Amino acid sequence: MSLDTAQPPAADRPATPGGVATRTEHPLAALRRQLSLEEKVRLVVGAGLWSTTPVPHIGLRALHLSDGPAGVRGVSDDPAETSASFPAPSALAATWDRDLADEVGALFAAEARRHGVDVVLAPQVNLQRTPVAGRHFECYSEDPLLTGDIAVHVVRSAQDRGVGMCVKHFVANDSETQRTSYLARVDERTLREVYLAPFERLVHEARAWSVMGAYSGVDDGTTAAPVLEHRPLLTEVLKDEWGFDGVVVSDWVATKSVAGAAEGGLDLQMPGPDGVWGDGLLDAVRSGEVSEAVLDDKVDRLLLLAQRVGALEGVEPAGALRGLLDRVDVRETLRRLVGRSMVVLRDDEGSLPLAADDVRRVALLGPNAVAPFVQGGGSGYVRPQRHGDLAEAARDAFGAEVTVHAGAVSRLLPPALDLAARCTSPAGEPGALVELLDEQGAVISATTVTQWSGWLRDVPAQAHAVRLRTTVALDEPGRHEVGVGTVGRHRIVVGGEVLSTAEGLVGAEVILDSSVNAPVPATLVVETLVPTTVELDATVQAVHPVGYASFARAELVHRTPGTSPDELLADAVRAAAAADLAVVVVGTNEEIESEGYDRTSLALPGTQDQLVKEVVAANPRTVVVVNAGAPVLLPWLDEVPCVVWAWLGGQEWPEALADVLSGRTEPAGRLPWTLPAHESDVPVRDAVPVDGVVEYHEGVHVGYRSWLRLGRTPAAPFGHGLGWTTFEHGAAHATRSADGSVEVVVPVRNTGTRAGREVVQVYVEPPAGSPDRPVRWLGGFAGTEVAAGEQQDVRVRVDASAFRTWDTARGGWAVPAGTYRLHAGRSSGDLRSVVDVAVEAAPAGTGQPPGSTT
Repeated sequence: MSLDTAQPPAADRPATPGGVATRTEHPLAALRRQLSLEEKVRLVVGAGLWSTTPVPHIGLRALHLSDGPAGVRGVSDDPAETSASFPAPSALAATWDRDLADEVGALFAAEARRHGVDVVLAPQVNLQRTPVAGRHFECYSEDPLLTGDIAVHVVRSAQDRGVGMCVKHFVANDSETQRTSYLARVDERTLREVYLAPFERLVHEARAWSVMGAYSGVDDGTTAAPVLEHRPLLTEVLKDEWGFDGVVVSDWVATKSVAGAAEGGLDLQMPGPDGVWGDGLLDAVRSGEVSEAVLDDKVDRLLLLAQRVGALEGVEPAGALRGLLDRVDVRETLRRLVGRSMVVLRDDEGSLPLAADDVRRVALLGPNAVAPFVQGGGSGYVRPQRHGDLAEAARDAFGAEVTVHAGAVSRLLPPALDLAARCTSPAGEPGALVELLDEQGAVISATTVTQWSGWLRDVPAQAHAVRLRTTVALDEPGRHEVGVGTVGRHRIVVGGEVLSTAEGLVGAEVILDSSVNAPVPATLVVETLVPTTVELDATVQAVHPVGYASFARAELVHRTPGTSPDELLADAVRAAAAADLAVVVVGTNEEIESEGYDRTSLALPGTQDQLVKEVVAANPRTVVVVNAGAPVLLPWLDEVPCVVWAWLGGQEWPEALADVLSGRTEPAGRLPWTLPAHESDVPVRDAVPVDGVVEYHEGVHVGYRSWLRLGRTPAAPFGHGLGWTTFEHGAAHATRSADGSVEVVVPVRNTGTRAGREVVQVYVEPPAGSPDRPVRWLGGFAGTEVAAGEQQDVRVRVDASAFRTWDTARGGWAVPAGTYRLHAGRSSGDLRSVVDVAVEAAPAGTGQPPGSTT
């Protein structure tokens, strides 16, 4: 059968005190009435880590969810299952290209189907409020309009192909420090104009099928509560006012109450089947603490989501699954995407690209040339389908001799211990002995392993600890470090010395705060002149977290004696001096950019800045490539002939970078955030809670808006990017439309010798005397391909909603009358023409939603 599942607008479906529509029956209510109370409760609690509960007698199979946002991980822990590794979301936003966002949505759909996934937990549309945020790279931009534009195209494209996208993290979840407990104090106007804005557009324009509620809480000046219990936001705004008809999913193990979350607006607790709702929701409904009508609304939403993704047998999908998926060339699309996302920060006198016959020797230098950082740490990580080789890609691109030198030290933690090469078990076999111990310390099982990832997965419930024992051969003379990193109760002994002990047991909290991903190891330093051995004996907790699979964590590490930083630098400088082209690849790594913790500094780690300065002095034909997701300080930016920001580029990054350096691909990226010159200039230098509260003191002046307001000059402004050609802008002119939007037309001429893509950005300046409005904000943008020597008119739509502001006193959108100045240019700091537009007043309550044309 086919059902019309479109719900009436919020105004036509008044809510009861429980937030449940009463006038119009849900189209899937007939199916819901076939369910028992127990079945309905099971439906709104996950059946496992990644799935919901099937109900065969109504034709409902399980729904499968999976992490994004830089690929689709899948629902299996099988290490043989790989995924296409996408560029980090910031790289997609850096393209300022809606068509590419459509292609990424199609890629999400194709990858989800390949993995048997119905709903992808992406995109993340939180804003990049501070550059030190640990998940900065997972977000699109510091600007709500750019974030919304890219996200709408990704979500709509994927859902048009029958795959749900779960937009996260609703809302004001912009810090990793104390992320499961802090309260974001954000005034109502700032919430409406900045942090809610991308979510609102995704509801109105993309009809998002799912939204994920954050771990953290919000104090909007009226209500202070965890997001999942924040009824004014989840129910009154998201569902009732905006008309969201999808499913609100909890972040994993974020649900803290039964009735509070149920009445607040949460629809699906993940994971399950245990947890707060798994243990208590049925009793709460039976006792009347939670009304069955509230539960029924949640079930209706789950059934609608199931219909949309094709999980209801005999029920035609609601506008989804429109035929076969597009044939997507995954590698080609990802390679083109990351190449086009790269941002040329500086290019003195067109130093790049170089002709292949002009380059016979290339020196690849820097720690990230040896080991590129292509995806950030945390839930966004996937097992890539392939691992490219930068040296090989450069050889193919230039047909040149390529040498590779680290040149600098950038990692703080020692690397993994090689069990197969240098370890012996107590029985004299290669590797390490791994024993599972019960509560009394008796051995349940034992095995010898030669490969160890640092994790033991799916530990049986009767195991309370895991013990690892091995003898490590220290064959090289010099300074060795040997140790173990872990979480929870443990005892680590190396060389007969007790390095660390702890008695406290841990659970899901070490997953939620990501401390389990990069535990700081306790190490023993051994100085030796002759080959020797050291005994390692580590007993670590078997962690049985609620909502997650059991595991044990023991990161066995060994730092060998190596070349000193001075020697590394000297080798790199010699290679640079002898090369026709020196490419220095600097950047961050997963110790620095990851879910679960924020950065403490914007500086490049280790000795990388010194490497850049000395290589440039040795070879004037040097390009520096920054392999990072979030802003880092570049104190040498004005001294280097060419600097390219290359992002965390996923599996095709090495080949895409070679394409850009050799000129095969035009680097058309523009910064989606502001690059600071000095850490002290950053308007929001951290988001560390004070007494459990993060104050959004800057209000609506997020990102570049604060830079403009404070009169500070960054290293590169929001929207900046050069490319391999040059552009000239003519005078802009504007026309008004009946719907209140403005079309700004800018003549653009390519004055270089290569075809290229220009992005015209239009910024809105409010009428003089406007109270506490930003100096300027992004009102619209458009990109176009222009051949060398040619000119095109670029048309930028500035929507009517770009002029509005939230009137807190009257509780609605308003457009203040006056003359608005529209600045057109290449970035927020490079504005080349101005047009004035007279705008009539629209009183509170009449302002249109984002993207509205009526």
